[in-house]
Amino acid sequence: MNLKFYLEKLHSSQEYKNFIKENSNAYLCSGFFIIDKEKGLEGDQQHLDFYMPTRLPKDTRSGERMVSFCLSDACQKKPVDVVDKENVPEKIPECDFDFEEIEKIIIEKMQEQGIKNKIQKILLSLQSKDGKCFLIGTIFLSSLGMLKVNINISEMKITNFEKKSIFDMVRRVK
Repeated sequence: MNLKFYLEKLHSSQEYKNFIKENSNAYLCSGFFIIDKEKGLEGDQQHLDFYMPTRLPKDTRSGERMVSFCLSDACQKKPVDVVDKENVPEKIPECDFDFEEIEKIIIEKMQEQGIKNKIQKILLSLQSKDGKCFLIGTIFLSSLGMLKVNINISEMKITNFEKKSIFDMVRRVK
């Protein structure tokens, strides 16, 4: 699967058509994807988030500035709480990537680093900075391992790669 497939699925849904008709200035500002290697397709999730620069008079919900479309749930629209009301999220420029290709790049980097753990779950956040698309990833590995990965989509290159353990996170919380 690739990003364009999910965008086409969204654009063909009635929920999205109704939303964009009422919020013509809304734009794609982020995406969130879960690839569950253990459960397969039933554990996978896709969310595409839209920012509304100005609300139309019809929108009576005070403060609603973002919505998320859950594609694994029949393109259902859900409001998103905006924590940072000062910073406006960037519009995601037109980009495309294949999830299998992203996984392949991660596996190649793991082999290069000598990491032999098995991938259990991949969490990816699609974001834009300075007009470029990035995937910010958290990859859960067997034996309670974890990877933090940043991927520049235009170059299909890992820009940050860090191995961690679940225990590292537990220590920080304490």
